Amino acid sequence: MDRPSPTLGTLVRHLLEQLDGDLEAVYAASGLEWRPRYTPVLRVLMRQGPVSIKVLAQEIGITHSAASQTVTQMARHRLVTLKPGADARERIVVLSAKAQRMVPALQRQWAATNAAAAQLDAELSVPLSAVLSEAIAALDQRPFATRIAAAVAASSGTPDA
Repeated sequence: MDRPSPTLGTLVRHLLEQLDGDLEAVYAASGLEWRPRYTPVLRVLMRQGPVSIKVLAQEIGITHSAASQTVTQMARHRLVTLKPGADARERIVVLSAKAQRMVPALQRQWAATNAAAAQLDAELSVPLSAVLSEAIAALDQRPFATRIAAAVAASSGTPDA
């Protein structure tokens, strides 16, 4: 019996596991206690200075919950500190001295990572970065949930919403 082809979600998760897994191993081999998901937070803090979790989420393009979870992990590792904001609900994220000392080594890793990504893009029939950007733009225009609903409607003979 033939195995079914992996679905889109399975393929995307597998790709991300390969990329992030190798990247985490490279960070560890370089003596850096760093996860790839921390990088967008650091880049925003380097560019803008201390900001709220809400601003981080907007700048990175992730949910408030995802930003909060990442910041909590970073705080646990003393990479950021949290200060009270303008009201009781707001927390301001501040880059720690520990993270600031890591920046030069991280920047070297980012340069090597970007070079490796460019090499990967060159080996593919279509650059992965271009396909991913195109897919994100298409989903921004018509979310996946809308596409699924249309597929369900089409399979049941109901008009599309």
